[in-house]
Amino acid sequence: MIEDKFLLSLFTFLVGSLLANPAVRAQEACVWHDPSKHVVKFVTVEEQVRLEVLDWGGSGRSVVLLAGSGNTAHVFDDFAEKLSGTCCHVYGITRRGYGLSDHPDSGYSEQRLADDILHVLDSLKIVAPVLVGHSMAGEELTRLGDEHSDRIAGLVYLDAASDPTDFPASSPDYMALFQKLPEAMRTRPPRSASDMKSFQAYRDWQVRNGDPPRPEAELRNSFECNSDGSVGKFKTTQQIHEAIGAGAQKRDYSKIRVPVLAFFTSAGDRPKYVPKDDQERDAIAAFDAATAAYIGRWRRNLQNASAGVRIVDVPGANHYLFLSNEADVLRELHVFLAGLR
Repeated sequence: MIEDKFLLSLFTFLVGSLLANPAVRAQEACVWHDPSKHVVKFVTVEEQVRLEVLDWGGSGRSVVLLAGSGNTAHVFDDFAEKLSGTCCHVYGITRRGYGLSDHPDSGYSEQRLADDILHVLDSLKIVAPVLVGHSMAGEELTRLGDEHSDRIAGLVYLDAASDPTDFPASSPDYMALFQKLPEAMRTRPPRSASDMKSFQAYRDWQVRNGDPPRPEAELRNSFECNSDGSVGKFKTTQQIHEAIGAGAQKRDYSKIRVPVLAFFTSAGDRPKYVPKDDQERDAIAAFDAATAAYIGRWRRNLQNASAGVRIVDVPGANHYLFLSNEADVLRELHVFLAGLR
């Protein structure tokens, strides 16, 4: 009996010691199971550089999803499951510098990022896929279309046809028009400490600000988890963001020899706002006209692709239109895939 009490006391002491350990507490607070039905693989694309590849399965033509700047392939978790269950075999690639992919100091030029994707296709023996890219992934889509149209079946731009060398934010005149907008259109409420207390709280904050919430797996792969379960710092350094921006090239679609499907969100997503007077109304109209001029140039440039371009406007959609307007994007994708040879 004395021995049993001693063992019980020892066990209680050891468990208490473990739970008191900050590393153990942090591990417990951040335990989470990704519910998405994907298989996670890692593919070596360069010496000491591996990329995370998600495989949602499915049958039919291969479709490869490429995330925009600041995101990992997990941003497609919900969307990809619906796509793979209806028409095709779906993969997603997390580019270097993000999430669980390696974060080397170099290799962030548009050419290198496109070559990384080509290495993944070769490694997994993915033949004639359709590449679907969101936002800045349009850079990789265009580079691969220009140089390797013989390796792919089609390209899909999800609000991804902006030209990094003809971008509104780099124009002083455009930014001057932006500064004249009502403050409610220029800024969004900052995240408070309570908005960062958990990953679910972060998603709730996104909803309150009119954004479709990212899958929780996306947030957990993009941000660190603090010891109390709150959202920590972004995993990708500013230097990587800057290197990718510096490595972007002017868009030239003229060498693309495969069909293209491109989604545009018109004037883009922004907070809904009713102007209070004529001054605000005029400022908004001037800004919208300037934005439309940029979008018009991007659309005309895209039409230089030689195998046909279908443009789909999704007015008022969020930039993450595959989340905010999922049904629209899935429908158009099905039509596009069915029409490929």
